[in-house]
Amino acid sequence: MATEKKPNVLLIMMDQLRFDALGYSSNGKVETPALDWLAGMGTVFTHAYTPAPSCIPARACLMTGQKPWTTGVLFTGNSAGPHLPGGVMGVNFEHTIPEILARDGYHTEGIGKMHFFPQRATLGFSHTLIDESGREEDKNFISDYKEWFMKCNPDHDNITDHGIHWNSWMARPFHADECYHPSNWTANECLNFLNKRDPSKPFFLKMSFARPHSPYDPSQYFFDMYKERNDLPTPFTSQWSEEYADVDDNSILTWHGKRPMQQIMRARAAYYGSVTQTDYQIAKLLTTLNKAKLLDEMLIIFTSDHGDMLGDHNLWRKTYAYEGSSHIPMIVKLPKSMAKDTVSVCDAPVSLYDILPTVLDVCNQPIPEHTEGMSLVPLINGNTIGRSYVEGEHFESYSHSEECYYVTDGKYKYVWLYRTGQEKFFDLTENATEERDEIGNIDLAPIIQIMRSYAIGELKKRNSQHLTFVKDGTLVPLKPGLVVSPHYLERLESSSFKWMPMPETGRN
Repeated sequence: MATEKKPNVLLIMMDQLRFDALGYSSNGKVETPALDWLAGMGTVFTHAYTPAPSCIPARACLMTGQKPWTTGVLFTGNSAGPHLPGGVMGVNFEHTIPEILARDGYHTEGIGKMHFFPQRATLGFSHTLIDESGREEDKNFISDYKEWFMKCNPDHDNITDHGIHWNSWMARPFHADECYHPSNWTANECLNFLNKRDPSKPFFLKMSFARPHSPYDPSQYFFDMYKERNDLPTPFTSQWSEEYADVDDNSILTWHGKRPMQQIMRARAAYYGSVTQTDYQIAKLLTTLNKAKLLDEMLIIFTSDHGDMLGDHNLWRKTYAYEGSSHIPMIVKLPKSMAKDTVSVCDAPVSLYDILPTVLDVCNQPIPEHTEGMSLVPLINGNTIGRSYVEGEHFESYSHSEECYYVTDGKYKYVWLYRTGQEKFFDLTENATEERDEIGNIDLAPIIQIMRSYAIGELKKRNSQHLTFVKDGTLVPLKPGLVVSPHYLERLESSSFKWMPMPETGRN
């Protein structure tokens, strides 16, 4: 599959980006000219889903080509230490994308949000420049972005002087000049990399933006683009989501609750403003690559780790199986010499664990045996034979009652709540907003049983003397207690890394 010359690879990520918050997927309500341009050059995967709807477990799947149960990273922990196994990424991972490409002579660079542990871990990158938002898991740690901000902008010596918490629904414009915004910093550092890289080597660049993840704080210009708009999507509500309508202590960090519409729409305006501001920064890189005549023969992948509910069904943030949280964007642009008879849109179900085998396929590298994803190149070339479904899950959510497992083919979605045993089913072709839970619909019983059987087949493989997911062919609610994958324990035991308890950070 490889071109004669090793292709450069660009992986672009926005953090916490919904699938429907881009120009081509929002009927133009959100302006993303750069990503619309990229979509026109590549293949848009309309049914891409995260394997784990929060930052660290999703990124572990992307880096390794494995599912959460295999990586052992099942949630985004609030602290890093042995009392929260499975909550951090960075212990003894093998065969990550940058590691494999570095062995093949690539110059590998990670810029922006990495979310590794320890925070200065490289996981195969030759070098990283990181924006860790507010995470400081070591008292001596300071992110590259924060250090630069404090040095260059002495009038604003704190990146959170605007007063918004990292997981709040609150919204307002960024408090410093636009040039100091983290999205601008990430793009500018990527441009610096292109100027200073080793030109004798192909490169793999991960351009990883910390926005539109909260704080919802775009620069004033981009906030103003949306704040007075009366055509922005309003939150979806449903009968089943009424259980989340009560506000939790009226907290600025609440994960559920029906907030005043003015606050919801301000949050949405700022969120979309963050998306557009980041898109403009992506435009700088794409135009630079185009001018340097590098764009055509590059492999470019754009995606996100998970979405953001933005008040849909009275829910905020992520970790849920529902569309706003689990359905993500994905664009893949092959090198021009490989892009013969490619499709512009693909509706096959795909996931983040497909990115590693796709990159290796294009770069003519063998795909490790442990990989659970599949190369997307055949689908891009019009092969209709893919998989029947993708799966996702999350433990240690905001409430144990929300710990979830889901399977979807993009047309239907089956949801199993691990602790309560509650089932939900959504016909996404007729009800993309998930306003109707069809689990009791007799007419859909055959397809519900098929989707449920997928979940049973996958979870039955995990049964052990300590955990029972399936008994007598039926899903069994899990008992209270921390769920730990045996794969995580194996990885931990084989690692020479010494675990130390770290302070609570309270950030995802």
